[in-house]
Amino acid sequence: MEKERPSYLKAKRRTKEEVKVLTDAYIMNNELSKIGIGKKYHLITYGCQANVRDSETISAILEDMSFTKTDSMEDADIILLNTCAIRENAHNKVFGMIGRIQHLKETKPNILLAVCGCMAQEVSVVDELERKKKTVDIVFGTHNIQNLPQLISEAIDKNEQVVEVFSKEGDIIENLPVKRDSMYKAFVNIMYGCDKFCTYCIVPYTRGKQRSRRKEDILKEIDDIIKLGYKEVTLLGQNVNAYGKDLEDGISFAELLELVAKTNIPRVRFVTSHPWDFSDEMIDIIAKYDNIMPYIHLPLQSGSNKILKLMGRRYTKESYLELFNKIKSKIKNASVTTDIIVGFPGETEEDFLETLDVVEKCKYDGAYTFIYSPRENTPAASMEDNVSLKEKEERLARLNKLVNEYYKENNDKLLNTIVPVLIEGVSEKNEDLCCGYTDTMKLVNVKCPKDYIGKIINVKITEAKTWSLDGEIDE
Repeated sequence: MEKERPSYLKAKRRTKEEVKVLTDAYIMNNELSKIGIGKKYHLITYGCQANVRDSETISAILEDMSFTKTDSMEDADIILLNTCAIRENAHNKVFGMIGRIQHLKETKPNILLAVCGCMAQEVSVVDELERKKKTVDIVFGTHNIQNLPQLISEAIDKNEQVVEVFSKEGDIIENLPVKRDSMYKAFVNIMYGCDKFCTYCIVPYTRGKQRSRRKEDILKEIDDIIKLGYKEVTLLGQNVNAYGKDLEDGISFAELLELVAKTNIPRVRFVTSHPWDFSDEMIDIIAKYDNIMPYIHLPLQSGSNKILKLMGRRYTKESYLELFNKIKSKIKNASVTTDIIVGFPGETEEDFLETLDVVEKCKYDGAYTFIYSPRENTPAASMEDNVSLKEKEERLARLNKLVNEYYKENNDKLLNTIVPVLIEGVSEKNEDLCCGYTDTMKLVNVKCPKDYIGKIINVKITEAKTWSLDGEIDE
């Protein structure tokens, strides 16, 4: 098979061509289903919830092929790295892992290594992986997970590197299998791709154009998990607020959110929201339904209008604060978290102080904070990066200090209150405790019997820490 390689030019293209909904693209025949008999797979996932959801499909496909999962890389017959391209740190982690696996292959040369996900959609990454072809056997991207059985078969039969990466606007593939990581909460894709093209972001190139699933397919998937006893669903998209803008029936995300709430699944969440598309109708629907959790992730990125314009974010500091205040005033007990980038090209001390000003006004419940990381082929990568690393690190430290103060302050407000918690499992730090999340997405370690796992219970908060809470069952 001729290698299919990525192209930034093709990945950037946006046409009015109708999105194809493919219901029979996944093929699993008798021959493919036997490839993994007696063999094990090890899957490592980097990045966001979309990658986690993709890995749930990859796992299911491998198990359709008769592979069994192993938590030990050394015991595996095939290792898959599902990668993230959003920051350089994730990139470095993947290549570090490839180096480890290269050493493993010296003693187990028959191990197959597959690299997939967003990094595989980058031209320079595929070039480098081809140079490391003795280590990497299969390279595939975000548009062709359904072809994994054929790619594995070809790599085994031909004993040569197989590369299949499509740079295109993208289709919607339905009827793919899924092996969910949890028995209590589920991720459900409602849309794929992004058309925002923020100047620093690689996602529109790696994930394709914005395309929404049909509401019937979404609701069927949610109905299926309800029948299995799931307590929580998280609706996924690169920008869920834009859901439906490409569909002929004209459904909005607010309308979809209401339809999901009416399924009566106990908990509904969604990520991620772009402030530009966050409508008043959405706020009203969230406020109306008790089973839509009062937790909003609302990326700020910068508090400076100058930097926001350079980022291509299409909102201002003032409009962001207006939206934030609407959310807080209309949604009872709303918890808001955010994303912030420091050290974007051209950011002055005054620009950074504008960001701190927004943080002081919003008093976020939490924030994911990052130093700007240039991504190949994005417009920002060609901007003059005139902020020194020392300045970036110093600003990040100042930002984190302030964010953490408000994180603790918000947690302190919950001390001695009763909060609903979905118990998800045993605490990683103490096997005598269980852990779970509140409706406002705060981690709680709870003294309770293990048979409470999978249930939503009332918990009295007995101790508030910066990043977690301790509690006991409210009898």
